[in-house]
Amino acid sequence: MNTIPVWLKSLSDEDIQFLKRFVLASGSLKALAEEYGISYPTVRTRLDRLIEKIKAADHSGYEDDFHRAVQLMIADGSLPTETARRLLQAHRDVVKQKQTDVQSVLKKLAGLESAPVEGEAS
Repeated sequence: MNTIPVWLKSLSDEDIQFLKRFVLASGSLKALAEEYGISYPTVRTRLDRLIEKIKAADHSGYEDDFHRAVQLMIADGSLPTETARRLLQAHRDVVKQKQTDVQSVLKKLAGLESAPVEGEAS
């Protein structure tokens, strides 16, 4: 395996350290909670967020990298869902407008190509 999977690249150093400690604890959340000095439910919540982050990073159905980044921030708990929804809608609107602008320019260019040039014989 020569390439690092997208889901692994999306993890922070803290996420990777948590994952390493989880594996070294043989998957025992109780042992991990003791090691970190926190409660079992806190460790469970941290693991659940990490699972969601990996799922979001590994999902292939995103429209673009921006969409993937927003989904990762939701999974990480750093972006509220409603804010993310608004950001994604605004991003879609901008992308759609740019596509419309490009199509308009292409139509104009196509019209110029078919128009006779002054001074040329028809």
